Amino acid sequence: MGVRRRAGAAATAVLLVLLAACSEPAAREEPDPPASSTAEPTGTPTTVPVADPAHAVDPPGKRDGRLWSADILVQWDKAIDDELLEKVEALEGVAHTERIGLGQVSLENRVLTVASVDPGRYRNFTQAQVADLQEAWDRVAGGELAIDRTVAKRLVDTETGMIRLGAEDDAPELHVGAYTPQLPTIDMVVNTAWAADIEMATDNGLLISTDRKTPASIRKPLERLVGKDASVQMLDVASRIGLDPDAKLTAVPTGGTLGSVVGTFRYRVLGGGRIAPDPAWVSANIRTEVVPILGDVTCHKDLFPQLRAALLEVQQRGLADAIHPGQYAGCYYPRFIADTTTLSNHSFGLALDLNTPGNQRGTVGEIDRDVVAIFKTWGFAWGGDWRWTDPMHFELAEVKRVG
Repeated sequence: MGVRRRAGAAATAVLLVLLAACSEPAAREEPDPPASSTAEPTGTPTTVPVADPAHAVDPPGKRDGRLWSADILVQWDKAIDDELLEKVEALEGVAHTERIGLGQVSLENRVLTVASVDPGRYRNFTQAQVADLQEAWDRVAGGELAIDRTVAKRLVDTETGMIRLGAEDDAPELHVGAYTPQLPTIDMVVNTAWAADIEMATDNGLLISTDRKTPASIRKPLERLVGKDASVQMLDVASRIGLDPDAKLTAVPTGGTLGSVVGTFRYRVLGGGRIAPDPAWVSANIRTEVVPILGDVTCHKDLFPQLRAALLEVQQRGLADAIHPGQYAGCYYPRFIADTTTLSNHSFGLALDLNTPGNQRGTVGEIDRDVVAIFKTWGFAWGGDWRWTDPMHFELAEVKRVG
């Protein structure tokens, strides 16, 4: 991704207090992200310094045009072509559309959706209080990030106000310019100038407003039009229950490691927090193999070379007793993080949990630090380094050549 980008760490974060209670029980114990000022909607332009000129777009100016309901979100794994867009816009019941970019980034075992947008147009799909918060959109245009405060809790650096979008050391870092509620299924928003650095598209998503028409009434003709490879989500349903249970969802992971290893990940939502990944993806990527110390494990095929190398080094250095096979909690789990609708790297088979009893969330953990160092050497990130610690957790952060 090139040199890490630091987008104006000295800039002041903006807080809009319209936040729902966090649904994840453990998150209530986490510290809040910093908020050094509060801005109220004024509807008038503000003068906001450009935080990151290298990632700035034209400032949006005062909000123009009417607000639109965000009713349907369509996602592809490639750009939507102009001919198809014209057909969608001509479909009876489609009142207004907006092209956006959609990608998924892995942040501390949470696979979160980032949207790259034109701030001036996208704002008209948001809540009125958010759409009219001029300073927030000026900051997004100036290269900063807008994110829901509850999502940011475990991710933002309390000293700098920065969030790194990815597990790699050279992943881009953005300053949080606004804490604002986001549209259903979208966790954070950046402007389109950031798309190349995050390795995501700017036009593989489409927001649709049906205005006064019930969104579900156009679902079937829309699905026939966009084809089986597109994800069509009813956002009115998602806003009530977290996700549209009738949607075939698509994740397009971004970044060097996650993007290259996972590829396009399609899945359906099942009951009890479970998901059903596309069987073809599972067949092509998930394996059960024997590794040192742990024995049989089921993971993504591309995890095995580095996992074997790490465990073999642990063994060769006389540390095998520091890993307890009976306390191994698995690798591939196709389900959401408990009590959320957020995927983890376990859904892709790219993470594993070791020595679970003594390494619970929010603790420093008892796992041997020499074992930790070995795993890091072989390209794994350790949950014990996170702001809200998870010391049992190791996930693939960098693809390394083995052998």
